[in-house]
Amino acid sequence: MLDMELIRKDREAVATALAKRLDPAEVTRTLDDIQRLDQERRALITEIDAERQRRKAEARAYAEAKRSGGTPQPVAPEAERKQLAELESQLDEVQSRLRAVMSELPNLPADDVVAGGKEANRVVRTFGEAPAIEKVRDHVELSRALGLVDHERGVKLGGSGFWMYTGLGARLEWALVNWLIEQNIQAGYEFLLPPHLLLDSAGYAAGQFPKFHDDVYHIDKQSSSRGQFLLPTAETAILGAYQDEILETPKLPLKAFAYTPCYRREAAGSHSDERGTVRGHQFNKVEIFQFTLPEQAGAALEAMVGHVEGLVGKLGLHFQTSLLAAGDASASMKKTLDVEVWMPSTGKYKEVSSVSWAGSARSRERERGRRRVRSTAARSKAARTAGPRVSTARTRVCWSWAAARITGSVKASYRPWARRTSYQPYQAT
Repeated sequence: MLDMELIRKDREAVATALAKRLDPAEVTRTLDDIQRLDQERRALITEIDAERQRRKAEARAYAEAKRSGGTPQPVAPEAERKQLAELESQLDEVQSRLRAVMSELPNLPADDVVAGGKEANRVVRTFGEAPAIEKVRDHVELSRALGLVDHERGVKLGGSGFWMYTGLGARLEWALVNWLIEQNIQAGYEFLLPPHLLLDSAGYAAGQFPKFHDDVYHIDKQSSSRGQFLLPTAETAILGAYQDEILETPKLPLKAFAYTPCYRREAAGSHSDERGTVRGHQFNKVEIFQFTLPEQAGAALEAMVGHVEGLVGKLGLHFQTSLLAAGDASASMKKTLDVEVWMPSTGKYKEVSSVSWAGSARSRERERGRRRVRSTAARSKAARTAGPRVSTARTRVCWSWAAARITGSVKASYRPWARRTSYQPYQAT
């Protein structure tokens, strides 16, 4: 949620930043509504405070008159009590409407993030060269030929958008997860294994609700009166774990990571870009996260981008890093860089990790799932930097191509989990 004080003091700057993501006319209307509701809220607070002070003064006068033997005046007749209750009810309604409007606003993009959609994304770095493969087959055919994934039985078990790793495929998936875990521990991140079922408050604390409320799997209200859902990403759990807490300066940066399966209702694609394990309703992901002071957020972002670039580079893959335009990045983030791996069968780059900086906007108190993260010294809001979250499904797709086209060798780093040193490489025909 944006800082109300910033809107009051520098509306023009806020409007200019929001116009990178929204229609300028819509921005003007929304800011007009926000400032009107804010004025109503402040006027009601002033009126309520004055009424309470008046009643306190009357109560003191009543007590003083009674002690001195005088005739005390009646305090707070029924009509006055009802008036105060009505003012407080009006304040609750105005504050609820203000929060609703504020929660719909996206974060303010960073200064170096340009307006536009995918077409405005900018490649900032490229690593390696695209592999020369004479006869390219898509990853679905490749995974079947190598016996890595059983797509048909996955659909039989879970329906469209599900798959089942088998044999060496399951071992390689688990090897990749464990290797990422070890790499993140070595980089100084604390390992978390959070619940897969989260309360709705975690979704609001992460800034993912209400916008993405319908994109997750919810538990029937009869089974969960408080509202629960299957986590769509580890970020939701890591953020939710620190809601209602104040992090002290000496403990920052707080660096954590989690491995979780992720569950999403988004439709699996039938296009070759999204077939097989590229997009589905359940997939594994390892995600790192930092809470840091605002002045250190830029350095933290670059360090995290460098970390994931190093991870993907160790897998021997050709990839690029892109700075996303405002319209292509998550609305809750100020800045996002995607690490995109080359997929030979599509002749395109596909995002396998996304590193984002949220700033302090989502650290502000929310009505539901409040998350206060501040510096005890300056009492400033902490910035949060999410990612890199590495989707193992997409990474393994690209890794399969790389391994299959060379020697079928299993990297030494993964052998303790894969329990294999090699496998028969795929021969395209």
